[in-house]
Amino acid sequence: MKRIASLVLGWVACSLLAFAQTGGLKTNLAHWAAGGTINGGYEVALNRGYTLELTGGINPFTFKDNKKFKHWIIQPEIRYWPCESFNGHFFGFHALASEYNVGGLDIPVGRLSRLKEHRYEGFAFGGGLSYGYQWVLAPRWNFELNIGAGYAYLTYDQFACVKCGEKIASETDHYLGVTKAAISLIFLIH
Repeated sequence: MKRIASLVLGWVACSLLAFAQTGGLKTNLAHWAAGGTINGGYEVALNRGYTLELTGGINPFTFKDNKKFKHWIIQPEIRYWPCESFNGHFFGFHALASEYNVGGLDIPVGRLSRLKEHRYEGFAFGGGLSYGYQWVLAPRWNFELNIGAGYAYLTYDQFACVKCGEKIASETDHYLGVTKAAISLIFLIH
């Protein structure tokens, strides 16, 4: 079964790349700014009005005082462009999968305020709708703003403090809100 799935996935990936006339390598500057998350992505034109994007990021770092923002995330997105791909407005549907180990961060916003006193390890799965705009900067360079909202299912273990290993709870949660935010620099490949 794994061999068949691998063959099908490989065939789909090769087909998309073979028929695509334009693709773009990208990085999300917002992820770099928020804790130094190493990230990248590739977006490929399926036709004049649709593109497929796959982005991902990883943050393996522990900061001073054992503050953590360790995580990895993968976000595929299908986009509809009303005029032409890689230029102007677009609307998308994205999915997300992530694993995280965060704590000791002073973020006084809603649920994130709990990160100051506790550490959380777990997984997130979800998806949502997004809107964005791309500007052409030069023949091979674009700039993009993208925001998305949706749902994420969270499963996690909660620890009493940032440094200690005493688990105090295992829980699940349902999140509705921002599920994607990007300020991206894109290098186009024709």
